[in-house]
Amino acid sequence: MPTFHIEHFGCRATQADAAAIERQLLDSGYLPSAGPRDAGVIVVSTCTVTSSADAQARQAIRLLHRENPHARIAVTGCYAQRAPEEVASLDGVSWVVGNSHQTEIPRLLSSEAVPSLAASSPASAFFPVARLDGEPLSLAHGPTKILTGNIFEQSALSSLSGAPVLGDEDGHTRPILKIQDGCNHRCAYCVIPFVRGRSRSLPPEAVLLQINRLCASGVNEIVLSGINLGSYGLDLSPRVEFGDLLRRVLEETPLLRLRVSSIEPMDVTRDLVELFAATDRIAHHFHIPLQSGSDRILAAMHRWYRAEHYAARVELIRERLPHAAIGADIIAGFPGEAEADHLGTLSFIEQSPLTYLHVFSFSKRPGTEAEHLTEEVPSAVIRRRARELRALGETKSAAFRASQAGRRMRVLTLRHADGGTSADWTPAISGNYLRVRVSGLWPANQMLDVLTGRSAGPYLGGQIVPAAGSAVARCVGEP
Repeated sequence: MPTFHIEHFGCRATQADAAAIERQLLDSGYLPSAGPRDAGVIVVSTCTVTSSADAQARQAIRLLHRENPHARIAVTGCYAQRAPEEVASLDGVSWVVGNSHQTEIPRLLSSEAVPSLAASSPASAFFPVARLDGEPLSLAHGPTKILTGNIFEQSALSSLSGAPVLGDEDGHTRPILKIQDGCNHRCAYCVIPFVRGRSRSLPPEAVLLQINRLCASGVNEIVLSGINLGSYGLDLSPRVEFGDLLRRVLEETPLLRLRVSSIEPMDVTRDLVELFAATDRIAHHFHIPLQSGSDRILAAMHRWYRAEHYAARVELIRERLPHAAIGADIIAGFPGEAEADHLGTLSFIEQSPLTYLHVFSFSKRPGTEAEHLTEEVPSAVIRRRARELRALGETKSAAFRASQAGRRMRVLTLRHADGGTSADWTPAISGNYLRVRVSGLWPANQMLDVLTGRSAGPYLGGQIVPAAGSAVARCVGEP
């Protein structure tokens, strides 16, 4: 049987895309390999949010080809959609498939098994999809390695997006379910709308079906992902509000914990915060992109809020959910960012209840408005500002961890990052996005009640306590 391996980079939406591709390949008879060196086919799902993401993808492809020169490599994702010819020029790449045609990947990979096609071309050739069957497809570049098309032609989200197999960095413990893709906004720095297309949503019935299937398979936590989750359902007929979808998940599925991956500031409404506060089945965790604490820079970025609006949203969360995790994305060195803007951002973050930061150094992206801005910040200054922001983020994270010591909370056990085990502790994650070292050796995907202790690096300690009305759970190996 043919074997495959998937490498994925970037955001949770890209991870969800990789999961959908895995599902398709499994359904097509492919078997997962032990690793990239053993795979007959390697699929690389890429990101293009920064130039560093492009470079990371190129480096990974070169390494994969070097370690397994006989594998056929298919590259997909946002980088493949944005710059297919650039990706196709890399040694070892057999196919480049844009986001527009990801559902065709199994047919492309199996094309060499078609005798009439294989006889006419060498083993490494790319076969025109139109020759596989009578269904016409948008093959923009003819019989080459590249299969891509106009992403804006897509008006619906494929149900394949709702068939996750892969989990996130925790293996299969916390699968990602992509319920929305694309974005109708045009932030000056962001290339993602041009490689993801317009906002489109998975219908509620499809979302509920997949969540119930995952629950039946034993999953306890699911992460809802999208490019702009706050716009979920606005393209459907009739329209569906994101909050109403969350309520249906609570009412119509047995899922123990639902986590929302990211949501824009103006979509954090009082109604949504009250919904989170009313249940412990939705993780008390908000990731809300900020990008800058300077109103002048926010306006230049074409962000549709100002610092005071953002502050009001996070203060609302802290008021109703005093122990919630609140994270933010920050861009260092946007063109025209003066030192005063940077200092203003640092001051804004210091005074806010944010608990962690994801810091990005500004990177020019082709096709965006910011590509043509001339007031560039020197690279050395960008690096220094990014370091200062990251240091502040680490300080905020440490303070939040310390504030959570001595609390009782429910955590989900995870696999060890290296695939191994420890003799005396198990990694876990709490609803408010804290990493916890639970005493004892526990299988992954267990919901446990713990009493948190002192910090140990990025972790809080955790001792098992009995759930209300139950005996203490037993760890692996206990009689």
